[in-house]
Amino acid sequence: MAKSQQNSVDIEKWLKLIRLDNVGPITFGKLISHYGSVDRALGASVSELAKIDGVGFKTAEQIAATRDKFDTTAELQLAEKLGVWIINLDDKRYPPVLKQIYDPPPVLYIKGSLTRQDSLCISIVGSRRCSIYGQEQSSRLAHFLASAGFTICSGMARGIDTAAHQGALSANGRTIAVQGCGLANIYPPENKKLFDLIAESGACISELPLQYEPLMENFPPRNRIISGLSLGTIVVEAGSRSGALITAKAAMDNNREVMAVPGKIDSPLSKGAHQLIKQGAKLIESVEDVMEALGYIGQQLQSHVTEAAAKASEKVETPLFDASRLNLSVPEKTIYDYLSREPSHIDQIIAETDLAPGSINAGLISLRLKGLIKQLPGNLFLKH
Repeated sequence: MAKSQQNSVDIEKWLKLIRLDNVGPITFGKLISHYGSVDRALGASVSELAKIDGVGFKTAEQIAATRDKFDTTAELQLAEKLGVWIINLDDKRYPPVLKQIYDPPPVLYIKGSLTRQDSLCISIVGSRRCSIYGQEQSSRLAHFLASAGFTICSGMARGIDTAAHQGALSANGRTIAVQGCGLANIYPPENKKLFDLIAESGACISELPLQYEPLMENFPPRNRIISGLSLGTIVVEAGSRSGALITAKAAMDNNREVMAVPGKIDSPLSKGAHQLIKQGAKLIESVEDVMEALGYIGQQLQSHVTEAAAKASEKVETPLFDASRLNLSVPEKTIYDYLSREPSHIDQIIAETDLAPGSINAGLISLRLKGLIKQLPGNLFLKH
């Protein structure tokens, strides 16, 4: 493991404490506040634990009874095998903006790297079922913001989240994916390649044990981490009951900026975003709107961001998705050169490029992940 990716000191003890039954981030914080250290909290008796506000005797018994339940040795061995490193709340590498939320994760599992640049982070979230318009806006904003030096954070879900990560990657920018499962699992499974690309140019992170499955109850807590890592959260498309609204609420609760991209007034996919705008979220049409919403920080960055966005959107010299800056394989380049802004069916591509169907399928997936092409319903593909 690289020197910069060592686990935190005493991480085994931290893992043991946070994995006790009925010990979540809030109770963990109470234990540390009361006892002053992880060691003392782990050694506390049932009667001592029961005196802590919100614990009680029954919960104290359950906490004490599960002290040896979680196999920390096996967890750390698996983490090393997967190239995952684990940090605790006391580690200086722990994201400072995340530390400020009401219930920060006591431990973070990380595949990839964290840098000081990640303090300048914007989250882009939205529905899994989204429109082409929503995907385009998510990818566009992520690309421009990443070009200007922002880290883009999202949840790697299908739809808007995936488009946000792809937009950041297409700008050779940093992006962070927060998973609602352990890092030994990848969800959704079709984002395996995207997971690898994100880990190479940013980080995939989770607060959950490595082998935790992507259960529904994991996602609302995951969303607080997405908003907690960021100066502000942009909701691109969200239905009235979308999980993206949970992320927006978490951002509000932790005094972070909430922004929303407007959509069609008769689209169910726009109801959540429009609801946020009615409640005071900043309406976002451009990167300049994002800077305005960020207040003082945005003012300091305005000239730099405007210049970077202008370069990123220059049609001739620097296309929004610049294929020349990505190392394309021969099949990828052949497919990319064949495609235009008019949709082409996959059968046409196979017939007219002389590439094997397997190479074409792999190439199309890779080009989509790199943000160079998009797929329309009916196996149609075109350039961005």
